[in-house]
Amino acid sequence: MSSHREAPEISKDPVADNTDTYAFVSPDRPDTVTILTNYVPLENPPGGPNFYEFGEDVLYSIYIDNDGDGKAEIAYEFQFATELRNPDTFLYNTGQIASLDDPSWNKRQFYTVSRTDLAGRTQDAGEDARRGTRTLGRHLPSPPCNIGPRSTPDYAALADAAVHELPSGETVFAGQRNEGFFVDLGSIFDLGDLRPLQNLHLIATSPAMGVDATAQLNVHTIALRVPIEHLTRDGSVPNDPMSAKAVLGIWGAASRRKMRITDGANDERAEGGPWVQVSRLANPLFNELIVPLGDKDRWNALEPRDDKAFAKYVEHPELAGLLPVLYPGAFPHLEGLTAPRADLVAILLTGLPAGLIPGFQNSTGKVLADLLRLNVAIPPARSPDPLGLLGDDLAGFPNGRRVADDVVNIELRAVAGLTYPLIDAGFTPDAAASALTQGVTPGPDRYQDTFPYLGLPHDGYSAAP
Repeated sequence: MSSHREAPEISKDPVADNTDTYAFVSPDRPDTVTILTNYVPLENPPGGPNFYEFGEDVLYSIYIDNDGDGKAEIAYEFQFATELRNPDTFLYNTGQIASLDDPSWNKRQFYTVSRTDLAGRTQDAGEDARRGTRTLGRHLPSPPCNIGPRSTPDYAALADAAVHELPSGETVFAGQRNEGFFVDLGSIFDLGDLRPLQNLHLIATSPAMGVDATAQLNVHTIALRVPIEHLTRDGSVPNDPMSAKAVLGIWGAASRRKMRITDGANDERAEGGPWVQVSRLANPLFNELIVPLGDKDRWNALEPRDDKAFAKYVEHPELAGLLPVLYPGAFPHLEGLTAPRADLVAILLTGLPAGLIPGFQNSTGKVLADLLRLNVAIPPARSPDPLGLLGDDLAGFPNGRRVADDVVNIELRAVAGLTYPLIDAGFTPDAAASALTQGVTPGPDRYQDTFPYLGLPHDGYSAAP
């Protein structure tokens, strides 16, 4: 999956597991950028009595690099607190929840959001040097989980009430949403099987449509909408897509305190020391698909500026070598491609320079860093193509990432060689490269046209097994 349970350590820590990051120019507010970071993978809607929530002991961060150095110049930080009305009941709610302050709602979450402008790094101290931190909102309520028609009969109203317009100009939301990432999880991890093409697989069976493994699942989303001028290096709203200042590098992360002490006998816990990053995510499937098992935990702990150490995995991705083996005879040209994959390095680690695609670039320079690179001077597409740049839609992945972009098919085709002609016009991709598909289309109500763009979460009562 995009980054659900993608590394050994973070698979044990779901509240800190950054599963997906999205960044796009808001289609209904094109003077703003929307950034979503998702956590708590694979939420089964009937999750009581302890319904899903954000971690009180986790620092959730959204980072923006606006000068191409692989380091954050801006950080938005979210911290959560849980308030329990009645500790003497096992119930999440004791009646219908009609509002965000309904006394029937027993276990509520609130959060504080702040913005920090980072002046650089002081590595000896292990902390960021800060020009200033501003608290943008305090004690902002999250909505409850979507329990069912008796407990949360008007969930849409609860969710709408949890969208907060901040005095500083940002809009925020933090709470449960429909899982936006669609994938045939069971097929892909069964020896790289793609059901529509499994007649070509080494262990062949009849072709079939894909099965969307996440169609009935939820996730916890932190959503941030920011005026573009608040993010660019000079405070402008760029209108020239070929300008370097039009490109932002964006990623999400989660951190925990370096030291945690638990006294089980007295049910007491203490934390101390600096924040230590335990999860990060920019480009979908980077840690999942590119980084090998022995390096996944280390990758999660590092910053994007350190990604030069992982460039060898991008230049020679393991999956590119497996496809000709798993689909014998289908990828002869890919099998003969032994040169370092400069196309994948550009897509994932530097951005695409000008001259490869007419009217487009999202390069951040020479620093190798896994970032979602968003060119904010490119307006939202009137008719978005889920294949993004592969579908000639300049507003789609890997120019940022929209919620409905089919990133699995895009990245499968790129790894299979479909994008290699960008840097070697003499290379002819295999016909199978453009046919690679998981055979999954997201169903209705997965998304919505307005902030926070992911649809309402499935309720526990109605959820299919």
